[in-house]
Amino acid sequence: MPFSLAPLPLAVAAFAFFLAGFVKGVVGLGLPPVAMGLLTLVMMPSQAAALLVVPAFVTNVWQLAAGPRFGAIVSRLWPMLAASVVGTLGAAAYLHGSFGGQAIVALGFALIASAVLGLAAPRLVVPPGAERWLAPLAGAATGLVTAATGVSSIPAAPFLGALGFNREDLIQALGLSFTVSTIALAVALTMGGVLGVGTAGLSVLALVPALLGMRLGGWVRGRVSESVFRRCFFLGLLGLGLHLASRALI
Repeated sequence: MPFSLAPLPLAVAAFAFFLAGFVKGVVGLGLPPVAMGLLTLVMMPSQAAALLVVPAFVTNVWQLAAGPRFGAIVSRLWPMLAASVVGTLGAAAYLHGSFGGQAIVALGFALIASAVLGLAAPRLVVPPGAERWLAPLAGAATGLVTAATGVSSIPAAPFLGALGFNREDLIQALGLSFTVSTIALAVALTMGGVLGVGTAGLSVLALVPALLGMRLGGWVRGRVSESVFRRCFFLGLLGLGLHLASRALI
């Protein structure tokens, strides 16, 4: 389905990527949930996910490259990453043709889960002996959510946060996980005929407001309380998720 070039969808898309980049600049994550949540108000989830590919990939690689221990993290996380790729491609093939309304509702519930986890800030810990079998499960579940909603932070982010990484390693691990998920999603969307040359060009253009927002967010991060901002962010995410999930009642 072609993208609408009407003023409203274009304005919403520009604002969505700017705001999503701003949030990522401040708190280190949140670009896909914020962008997808706003974009699906004016377009189909598959179209929104296609627009998200380039901004998500570039900002995640940026985050990944900033970390100090790429090799060690890949060695530890490859079972989760491999399962995420398989889950994304498999779920995308299964969901093809029924991506629209169901994915909007699924995205709403994914945003609600992300917001609740963010507000509760539970101290989750994965025992060393359980990581070997939990990692593929977390990866497969992340792949399913990614294929259905375009958001790759659930349950990957809580799982990685429970592995005991220090702050710098956790940021790099998140960047790695999101990068792999974005590549898998791009492949799935291309195979499904959603991500073509024209759409890829629009996705490149979407990178501009995303990077501007990310730069502003980085500037703000050093001047406001991150805890206050995160609380406001997750409350907003909760409201947006409730709005999208309510479509299941319509």
